[in-house]
Amino acid sequence: MRFTQHRPFEGVIRSATVSTTKTGKFFISILVDQDEEKWIPAENKIGIDLGLEHFAVMTNDAMVSEKVDNPRFLRKSEAKIKKAQRALSRKKIGSKNREKAKLILAKRHEKIANQRKDFLHKLSRRIVDENQVIVVETLKSKDMMKDHKVAKSIGDVSWHEFVRQLEYKSNFYRRTFIKADPWFASTQICSSCGEKGQKKAMDVREWTCTHCSVHHDREINASINLLMLAN
Repeated sequence: MRFTQHRPFEGVIRSATVSTTKTGKFFISILVDQDEEKWIPAENKIGIDLGLEHFAVMTNDAMVSEKVDNPRFLRKSEAKIKKAQRALSRKKIGSKNREKAKLILAKRHEKIANQRKDFLHKLSRRIVDENQVIVVETLKSKDMMKDHKVAKSIGDVSWHEFVRQLEYKSNFYRRTFIKADPWFASTQICSSCGEKGQKKAMDVREWTCTHCSVHHDREINASINLLMLAN
């Protein structure tokens, strides 16, 4: 049987698991016993603030900040999803046309899931490759999704999966992974003087510290405060 091998490997094959998707694609996952990779330490430390306007805002110990755009895969494909759902609803139950419409809808959802997985894996691997200490904020996604205005956007952004990937990759490559306390006020604290200000509404993207008069970008300031937890 012909197949596409995504990456070469060396070692003793211990098991192979075959799975299939709703769209009829088959995958085989092979568990291989390999020698432990040589540990290559990284020099940098990084603080990561997660959000909706930007997926992540990161600042390293050289005080270089990077804003990673939120890809919004579901939002961008929402019109096609709704069209496929309407087409499915019009088909007679049990008919071949309904099965075809169901397959089209499944393919739409599968594409979004694959795009999201690819984005998360590439970004998390880059962060782990470049940094020895990684600090990320802890967000309570379930509580935040109670706000119906942002629930769909929070579901689309997949913070929980991103943090999960960062954690297991950090453990595998022997990085130090730190989750900030859920109550750590990274947004309210001035990264210049340490003064804690009042809670800020989500639409406040910039603010000036009333104590030292330093003007802050909300997300960059938060990522710097998270970075400080690495010391």
